[in-house]
Amino acid sequence: MTTTTMKAWKYDEYGGADVMKFVTDLAVPEINDDQVLVKVVAAALNPIDFKRRLGFLKAADSPFPIVPGFDVAGVVVKVGSQVKGLKEGDEVYGDVNATGAVGAKQYGTLAEYTAVEERLLALKPKSLDFLQAAALPLAIETAYEGLERANFGKGKSILVLNGAGGVGTFIIQLAKHVYGASKIAATSSTGKIELLKSLGADVAIDYTKENFEDLPDKYDVVYDAFGQTEKAVKAVNEGGLLVSIADFSVPPPHISFFLNSDGSILTKLNPYLESGKVKPVLDPKTPFPFDKVIEAYTYLESHRATGKVVIYPIP
Repeated sequence: MTTTTMKAWKYDEYGGADVMKFVTDLAVPEINDDQVLVKVVAAALNPIDFKRRLGFLKAADSPFPIVPGFDVAGVVVKVGSQVKGLKEGDEVYGDVNATGAVGAKQYGTLAEYTAVEERLLALKPKSLDFLQAAALPLAIETAYEGLERANFGKGKSILVLNGAGGVGTFIIQLAKHVYGASKIAATSSTGKIELLKSLGADVAIDYTKENFEDLPDKYDVVYDAFGQTEKAVKAVNEGGLLVSIADFSVPPPHISFFLNSDGSILTKLNPYLESGKVKPVLDPKTPFPFDKVIEAYTYLESHRATGKVVIYPIP
């Protein structure tokens, strides 16, 4: 590592996608003892990125300038003195923010290099390329944490709201292949119904044609990845639970949460990723090149994306 500056996207004020600026001379971040420096190869976008940029998390945000980006796939180029399990040259991936809602990193993943705690990373599955790996961390960890919090397991039924979204596509796959769900239902718009079925949904509900909350079936878990809590509660069976990542006003015993990122979840799910049982769903427009980050965010913010939007390659 001889270079001291890098290309990156950053913003110095809150606002729409146009506040982001491309720079070529940002300082490469220093690493702490428990961190590694990752040469970023691909980075995925998430709704929390633009919610942060719009100022929704400013009470606990880092100072400007902010380099956005949570998800990374890349190569370790430098290792802190306390790092035990990773070495230079390792291909890794992860969500670089331990708790995205509070104190997200000033320098995220939409840059040539990013500094990340070892515990937030996992070795990249050999069967996946960097583009596919970048699409996984935040979304699959969120899907997993919600299912764990709901005590989901074999023989239980689940309804996934926004099943074709970044998190929803993983909830369906994990519920089926990891947890052994007895029945999986999911909602999407008309054009994405076949995708839901291909991922493992037994019942695919077109929300443009029917109201899921009015259907007779009720579920052990309703996982709301869309923000329809009041309707979602009506689809929960007696003794069942609503889990929401989109609305934080849900009444107990129902659950809402922000992800606590942890590389060990990725390691735990590795066999399902290596075997191809669980796979990332990439939006047809993906990848966006590094110079088209504003276009990629504008597209994500239109709520039309299917699965994940990824920036690749990062020079």
